Formats: sequence, structure tokens, C-alpha cells
Amino acid sequence: MSAPPSAAVNWDALQAASAVAQPFPHLIASDILNPQLADSVSRDFPNIQNPGSFPCETLQYGPAFAQLLQDIRGDRMRDLVAQKLGLNLQQSKTMVTVRGRCRPTDGKIHTDSKGKLVTVLIYMNDAWESPEGRLRLLNGPENLDDYFAEAPPSRGAMVAFACVPNAWHGHSGFSGQRRAVQLNWVVGEKYLRRERRRHIISAALKKIRAAFAPAPENNAASH
Repeated sequence: MSAPPSAAVNWDALQAASAVAQPFPHLIASDILNPQLADSVSRDFPNIQNPGSFPCETLQYGPAFAQLLQDIRGDRMRDLVAQKLGLNLQQSKTMVTVRGRCRPTDGKIHTDSKGKLVTVLIYMNDAWESPEGRLRLLNGPENLDDYFAEAPPSRGAMVAFACVPNAWHGHSGFSGQRRAVQLNWVVGEKYLRRERRRHIISAALKKIRAAFAPAPENNAASH
């Protein structure tokens, strides 16, 4: 299969997205995938049958998804997001993980670790009818219903936010397919190596557990 002919990211849609500074810098965009390649990117998404985050190095995927990874790891993506959120990411490192399935215990209210500067979530679910599993940006850590923005994890939806101390977020419990790409710019090479090692070990353990556990239910639909 030949490589995709053009960018997988819809740069015009990202450029048009408006960021909001309060209560923490964030933006929510839709149709972030190039319409000409969206179906191919979805088709080439890795087949993930276990919950949790997986580093790209541990997965198999097709060329259109590879093009998406190349686009979001590049300087254009970094500089656009940095400009919109009012940050300097020039010295940061890039980390990408992928999720394919969700457990009922996933999505609890949290902030991301101090080593992360920005989190970007790109969702890859063809449709999202469920009221559950929708990412909420929250005013505080106590109540999932105390939110100021919500994004369904439908295909082409993107959420980006600065990983500051009050960047609370989460989603209600959901079990089944919930596909997402998580892009982070992180503080440096030491943190990146540690996180990659942790994710690779975790991914290996998940595969071992899955080999001795019943296959997950094939529920349709999806930090």
C-alpha cells in the first residue's frame, strides 16, 4: 500500500480554532482530520483490544495513521498549538500514545503530570451517541458535573490544554471502544525516556494479562 498523498491533519481547521485562556488555556476543535484522508486514517488505526495507553512503538498500523503521527509530531503542529495557548514549546520533547478501549474505571478527575507541558487529544470514533465517555474540562477536582466545556470523542474532534495545576479534566465511566491519540509536549529527554520505558513495560504486561483473560466484549463506539 502506498503512502498517503498529503497531510492527515486539516491545518485550516486547526488554524481557525479559537483558544480560551480561562480557567486554564485550552482549545476544542472539530474536523481536525483532512476530509480526503479521514476514512483512511480511521481504517489504519491500530487494532487495540485492551484498555490503557500504548506507545506507538508497540503497535502496528497503516500508512494513513502513520501520516497522522508524522504530522502531529512536527514543528507545524507544535508551533500552532503553542501560539494558540500562549506557550513556548521550542525546547520541549514530543510523546505520543494511543488508546483503543475504555474501562468503567477510566476517566476519573485528574490533572496531568508535572512533566507534561501540553496535552492534545485527537479522537477517532466514527460516531458517538452515548452520553458517557465525553471529555469534560472542569472548574475543580470535586464534581464531574462542574464543567465549562465538553467534547464528545467523535472522529476528528480535538482537545488541547496546558498542563497547569488547575487543568482538571475527566469523563464519566464507559466500557468499550473509545479510540484516541494522545500527544504531549514534555519537559525534556529524561522525562520522555522514563515515560516511554514505563509505557512499554505496561503495554507488555497488558498483552501477557490478555493472553490469560477472556476476550473483551465487542462494544461499539469511545483521557
